[in-house]
Amino acid sequence: MTLIRLADTRRTETPSGVMTTLASPSQGGAGLALWRVEMQPDIQGPVHLIDAEQIWTFLAGEATIELDGEKLPLAEGDTVILPADATRQVTAGPHGFTAIVTAPAGAQASTPGGTGKVIPPWIA
Repeated sequence: MTLIRLADTRRTETPSGVMTTLASPSQGGAGLALWRVEMQPDIQGPVHLIDAEQIWTFLAGEATIELDGEKLPLAEGDTVILPADATRQVTAGPHGFTAIVTAPAGAQASTPGGTGKVIPPWIA
């Protein structure tokens, strides 16, 4: 059993938002990654792909996820399962949002037409 206290979580800030790693291979040795995403109002994340399925549950606020060209409006209490290798972009609503996200450990991100993949620090 591994216990990860709030004080031991890892916070990563990007221009799009703040990801707080709750569990991952380097944060408790988990085989899955679990993190909280917080985005300020009307912020738009980058267009990207993840090579693994992700599950997002929205705890507060609202957002739109554009997934392979389809816009999915999401609000507090909604859960969405994003398939692997689908092009996505997350846009926060007028009040921002907080969500909990999970994906397999080691999931890699890339950009459409990009040549390389990286493991985001909140998944590592």
